[in-house]
Amino acid sequence: MKLEGQVRIPSGCAISAVISREGKRMTGEAVINSMVPMHDRSNGLGGGFAAYGIYPEYRDFYAFHIFFEDNTTRRECETLLKEGFEIVQAEVIPIRIIPEITDVPLIWRYFVSPLKSVLSRLQLDEKEFVARTVMEINTRLKGAYVFSSGKNMGTFKAVGYPEDVGRFYRLEEYEAYSWTAHGRYPTNTPGWWGGAHPFTLLDWSIVHNGEISSYDANRRYIEMFGYKCTLQTDTEVITYIADYLLRRQGLTLEETASVIAAPFWSTIRGKAAPVARQLTYLRTMYPSLLITGPFSIILGFNGGLMALNDRLKLRSMVTAEKDDRVFIASEEAAIRVMEPNAEHFYAPMGGEPFIVKVKEGAY
Repeated sequence: MKLEGQVRIPSGCAISAVISREGKRMTGEAVINSMVPMHDRSNGLGGGFAAYGIYPEYRDFYAFHIFFEDNTTRRECETLLKEGFEIVQAEVIPIRIIPEITDVPLIWRYFVSPLKSVLSRLQLDEKEFVARTVMEINTRLKGAYVFSSGKNMGTFKAVGYPEDVGRFYRLEEYEAYSWTAHGRYPTNTPGWWGGAHPFTLLDWSIVHNGEISSYDANRRYIEMFGYKCTLQTDTEVITYIADYLLRRQGLTLEETASVIAAPFWSTIRGKAAPVARQLTYLRTMYPSLLITGPFSIILGFNGGLMALNDRLKLRSMVTAEKDDRVFIASEEAAIRVMEPNAEHFYAPMGGEPFIVKVKEGAY
């Protein structure tokens, strides 16, 4: 019998990321390989990746990645899209048939541009219109799920181990300046294609290790503003919270972190007066968006990444650097696979945002 300390018990899911501050594009091979030493953190019920900078030829168009149960649903969805968008390109997302990935739905992508006449009639900016369209498809069309909707980025996910999902989507053929990855170990929610990470809306993507005990309060609040949680997992709500705070409320990344991983009141009282006033305002203004429970997340966006732990740091996360690249992962071993000579290892404190941005004009 093995004693305590002799058995490796993984603390939930696996997350990993790499970004080039200079905007240099990298294939998906390294980030796929980073998931191998964290294999035991997943159980084969979900894996996925988000990649930024992969569609330079369509950089001005929104890239919708959509799962369909059948062609009837696909045609219905295309009819809905044509009511509000010009479809510049529609195609099946290339995959590699492998025995590890089964029950594959139809997987399509559409490069689209909102019709100016529709935006004018509805008095909406294009990002709000795209977000509303995603919600409409995911709630109205049974058997259709938009799982990626940003510009010059894309999410690729499935039921399976992440290293298999990467091979399935042929991610070694894509080049991105920023990659995030996730291996899922669902505990309270089902393992299905739409429930795999990353979760995205517009350019935001979230990979998450942990469990949100405040999910119902967070969901009830965010759904008052038109968001609909339909994908049967708690992580979805974090994506919509990020969109609401960053895009609709205009908060900074640091302010957003101070809302979802808000310091304790006792900690706030110990801060200098200007900082204490700001933190008090954020906690008072957005109390229902405090995320409780253990978590480590990586938020991807065009031009950068933000990593964040819950305020008690109940999930592991480490960062490192090498030249212009920055790495983030649940375990140091994952970073060592991506870059054996990585330097400046650091474990962010609970509630401390770790933000990396690409040089202006380089993406």
